[in-house]
Amino acid sequence: MIHIPVLRAGKAYTSLTTQALDDVRTGEPIAKMSLANAGLIAKDLSRSAMRRRALAERPVAELIAIAGDAARRFTKDTLPLGDGEQTPEDYVRQLSATAGLPETLVRANMAKSTYVMAEMETVLGGLTRGLDLEILDRGWGTQDGRMVSYRPETDVLAAVLPSNSPGVHSLWIPAFALKTPLALKPGSKEPWTPYRIGQALLAAGAPPEAFSFYPTDYAGAHELLLRSGRSLLFGDGATVAPWRANPGVQIHGPGWSKVVLGKDGAEDWGGDLDLIVESVAANGGRSCINASGVWTAANGRALADGLAQRLATIEARPLDDPEARLASFPSKKAAEALSRHLESQLAIEGAEDMTARYRQPGPEGRVAEAGGCAFVLPTVVFCEDPRHPLAHSEFLFPFVSVVETPEETLVSTMGESLVVTALTEDPGMIRELMNSTNVERLNLGRFPTSHVTWDQPHEGNLFEHLFRQRAFQGSSLETQTAA
Repeated sequence: MIHIPVLRAGKAYTSLTTQALDDVRTGEPIAKMSLANAGLIAKDLSRSAMRRRALAERPVAELIAIAGDAARRFTKDTLPLGDGEQTPEDYVRQLSATAGLPETLVRANMAKSTYVMAEMETVLGGLTRGLDLEILDRGWGTQDGRMVSYRPETDVLAAVLPSNSPGVHSLWIPAFALKTPLALKPGSKEPWTPYRIGQALLAAGAPPEAFSFYPTDYAGAHELLLRSGRSLLFGDGATVAPWRANPGVQIHGPGWSKVVLGKDGAEDWGGDLDLIVESVAANGGRSCINASGVWTAANGRALADGLAQRLATIEARPLDDPEARLASFPSKKAAEALSRHLESQLAIEGAEDMTARYRQPGPEGRVAEAGGCAFVLPTVVFCEDPRHPLAHSEFLFPFVSVVETPEETLVSTMGESLVVTALTEDPGMIRELMNSTNVERLNLGRFPTSHVTWDQPHEGNLFEHLFRQRAFQGSSLETQTAA
């Protein structure tokens, strides 16, 4: 059986405590992971300053080059996996089997991580807003005619990672090129991507101190978040809530992303249906940047009906089907539990399941089976009341609520949103969206919420999380800078 070890500063470590990775189709174990306990993690993190020095000695340009080489290796090479090896096709099949993601979507997410490594200079340009990266090598320099200096906020970046989508791993990769060692806790069903990225970086020449990998339990994850100066936390609302007030923890929780239509945009909603479908259903609806809400100033019921007809054509298919677009749930019981929860919410007055009339008839209703897996079929809910609980809900499948509300109160009532795509040319509504403290990323015009431009961060800014500009002056250095 495949064994995935702990990696302590790049070196494999086998633990007596392990966790099985089961195939979602058969329930059979296909791999086991060594688990790091909280004491081991605390011991390793006490050495973070020493490990950071190994990266600090490397110029950023060299680290960018290593990342570029790692991109090729991640995509094309056979890389170490415990005591064995893993080809790119092995990776696709193994991740699909344990995380329940169709192989087509695994490959699409693989391309995201590859792009970030291959185009690291562009990504860092967006994160640093065009900073001369040699300033990070020297510690100071001249930018736009003024002397600047940045101090690191931490000796290590910890990340508590999810299992829902491999695409999220593109968010922590730039820390390597920013001279910050990584300490990663993988998701319980998806250790494959962070482990393979780490092996690709090591094979490309990254110092081993740059990468640590700690499959662990709740106590170990807690240790990572407490003992790291800066960290990333991925999870649902309940998971991230205790850490929201901690400035050292960058939260990646529910996105509640939305497509917003003003009165002018709502007049021709049919012309934007493709964009809305992609916003809702891309990546199996599993990303925080998928739209879980469509808020419109008019024509809400008609829009919901048209969207329901389109999304109802997405069928449950086996994970290796090239046409598969839905991710499976861990079990039929889990899928049915979610469907029952939705029904209980729909029993509250003011919401209607618009997809029910378009689903293929059968005893399963919203839950379907294919290829040994259980799926929850796409669901569109029309909410007459913006206060209905389903108007502010998000799930790990293509779910979207369509909410109609007056344009003058739309922005103020729609709540927090990681991404908003605004389909309007109304200056007043655009100004209100621009001034909203609840909108993290704003797309003005026809951009799906799921479309990411890597020269801009879509959730937080990793550079600003890892570095702080310090007040700095030095007359003896000005001559050196000019020279």
